[in-house]
Amino acid sequence: MKYKAWITREAADGAMTRAIEERSTDDLPAGEVLVRVHYAGLNYKDGLSSAGHKGVTREFPHQPGIDAAGVVVSDSTSTFTVGDKVICTSFDLGMNTAGGFGEYIRVPAEWCVPLPEGLTLEESMIHGSGGYTAALALHKMEQNGQNPDMGPICVTGATGGVGSLAVAILSQAGYEVIASTGKTEEHTYLQSLGATEIIDRNEVNDESGKPLLRPKWGGAIDNVGGNTLSTLIKSCGRNGSVACIGLVASPDLETTVYPFILNGVNLLGIESAHTPLEIRVELWKRLAGKWKVGLLHDIKTVISMKELDEYFDLILKGKTRGRVVVKHAL
Repeated sequence: MKYKAWITREAADGAMTRAIEERSTDDLPAGEVLVRVHYAGLNYKDGLSSAGHKGVTREFPHQPGIDAAGVVVSDSTSTFTVGDKVICTSFDLGMNTAGGFGEYIRVPAEWCVPLPEGLTLEESMIHGSGGYTAALALHKMEQNGQNPDMGPICVTGATGGVGSLAVAILSQAGYEVIASTGKTEEHTYLQSLGATEIIDRNEVNDESGKPLLRPKWGGAIDNVGGNTLSTLIKSCGRNGSVACIGLVASPDLETTVYPFILNGVNLLGIESAHTPLEIRVELWKRLAGKWKVGLLHDIKTVISMKELDEYFDLILKGKTRGRVVVKHAL
């Protein structure tokens, strides 16, 4: 079958180009499940892949897109039947395996999660890897004893894809949320998602050198890294958890053992790419049920495949808000 996809190519001189091309499903990698993609989600990693970043994608030509949702066309394992709606995120999708910015993908059956009742294909891509990662962070925090009575959760990078969804999911789950951002024009947006307090990002950037600070929050979800993560740890209340998701500021972490041995703070690494299937299924059910965000559609920007070229650049410059969803022509 012929289909259209965004393809990044590498020229002999190393220059990268990208364009919409006509492809064949015969060009797709070996796999068990062929999916007709209806929606895809745009992520920072997709911007890097589309630009030819070798740390994300090793070989070109390549079809990026780490999030996809659509309908099963065939499945050699009989795990799914033709017409089943599925979500496919993480693993190697869109990095070195043809991803969601094409009208078809072919992947292992274990990469696919059945679309849960209560969630549409479009809504699953408003969440995408960002919403799933935020949900996984809350899941791990609660496994370590986090609960709303311990105080508010601070979310850094709160206007980004993961940050926006973390604010909304935490609010839906009954937590007070402190949203940290450097974008004063987005305060109303964050309040609409459920943030009970909004602080400037400088308030999460302590440079005093003190190993411990007065507790300001019961836990945190961090998308920034560096000194912001260090500040979150030093300012976390007793037995609270700090979930480490991103590193937009820095991959470095300078801290002491004092927050851990005196306040019992838990530092949790959130790695969503290879979560066991049973946890994936359970978290998507929660996102469709008790953690379902009522204003989910308020954080989306829906674009066509043709508009992706502009949005690849915007997401790399940090100029997108919430989640960008790509709707394929059907």
